[in-house]
Order: sequence, then C-alpha cells, then structure tokens
Amino acid sequence: MEITRLVATRSTCLRRQVGAVFVKDKNILATGYNGVPAGVRHCSEIGCLREKLGIPSGERHEICRGLHAEQNGIIQAAKHGTILSGSTVYTTDHPCVICAKMLINVGVERIVSGQGYPDALSVEMLSEAGLKLDYYGGEQK
Repeated sequence: MEITRLVATRSTCLRRQVGAVFVKDKNILATGYNGVPAGVRHCSEIGCLREKLGIPSGERHEICRGLHAEQNGIIQAAKHGTILSGSTVYTTDHPCVICAKMLINVGVERIVSGQGYPDALSVEMLSEAGLKLDYYGGEQK
C-alpha cells in the first residue's frame, strides 16, 4: 500500500488523490493515478468543474476532466501489452462502479483498498462477479 499511496501523489485532482497498483506474482504490472488525459490541461490550472457545479463525490462521474486511477492503470497496461488477468489491484480508495466493471472485465481477481467509497452498486457487482475484496487494515472506513 505504500507504493499505491506514493503513486497517488502524482494525481492532479483537486478533490481526491487516488492511486492504483496492479500486481501479479510479486511483480508490478501497471500503475495509475487519477488525472486528465495526456495533453489536456490539469484541473489545477483551470479549476474543478465538479466543484464549480457542486457535484458530490461518488455521483455523475462523466462530469469530470480526469480519469480514475484504475482506468489509467488499465490503459497503461493496454498501451504496453501487459495482461492484467489474474492480478491483484491495490487502490487507495474503493473503486467506483465504472472502475469496478472495468476491473471485472479485465480479469482482476482481488482488490485491496485503503478506504471505502460511497458506491454500493460497485460493492454489489464486485461481489456478484466473485472478486475478492479486502480493506487494508481490515475494516472499511
């Protein structure tokens, strides 16, 4: 989890810094942090659209310039031809439902999260898909 928290420090999000590290057989396969796509101005430069519109955390994910840490990790793996099937992803925060669906389809077997996130549908879908979900430190915060 220390590496995951370090990856999160690269985030350019003004609201929440999130990191993700995909691991298999004790090897780091890919990392990701939340932030805007390459070549796009960072929210630290132009402000947070979600903040301006008063959108609460966990809602209306499409109204954001950035990608989530898990999404960026999956994209990094795809870009470099790395297979994530059978891996464990360590995340600073529990995945949202969009990321949960992506993690299910890419074949991640286990998620270890540092803290909870307000997304009950994500928890339900991960459970239904049979992904093992653990919280670092034992309990969801």
